[in-house]
Amino acid sequence: MVEIDKNKVYSLPEALELLRKVKMTKFDETVELHINTTEAGINGQVKLPHGSGKEVRIAIASDELLSKIEAGKIDFDILIAEPAMMPKLARVAKVLGPKGLMPNPKNGTISENPEEAMKKFQGGQISFKTESKIPVMHLTVGKMSFGSDMLSENIKTIITAVKKDRITQVILKSTMSPAIKLAV
Repeated sequence: MVEIDKNKVYSLPEALELLRKVKMTKFDETVELHINTTEAGINGQVKLPHGSGKEVRIAIASDELLSKIEAGKIDFDILIAEPAMMPKLARVAKVLGPKGLMPNPKNGTISENPEEAMKKFQGGQISFKTESKIPVMHLTVGKMSFGSDMLSENIKTIITAVKKDRITQVILKSTMSPAIKLAV
């Protein structure tokens, strides 16, 4: 088995090659990026050139969907709503809010044109933000099956969106691999 030097900081091509060498599972692992930042409260959105590899279920708020939510059935990962629908959604805010599913103008899920917003999220747009009290963010950047070039482009896109001057450390890992420190 290949050893990862815990004190070494690897370049992106070296880290991606090392990630392939330490893969021990038979399934297509998710590749994750853990970014330590200079401050908490950093957030934004970025469109990954090759998507995240995760199938995202998106729903547009409607009266029919509202009754499903009230009945306890939530079968979506992102809920998009028109501004006019927000007063009706207030009834289920206690259900959607804790799950992070409540539409919000900051993350682009409240839109005058929900179909257009839906296409953005299907096209690989992800939201990033630091944890509430700790300046760290955890992001999915793809799957092991993507290959080094696609993963590299996704990672570079995220680092550019977060801004290098706000990053103190970047850790790359897959679902079951040890952490690999990345040079920013």
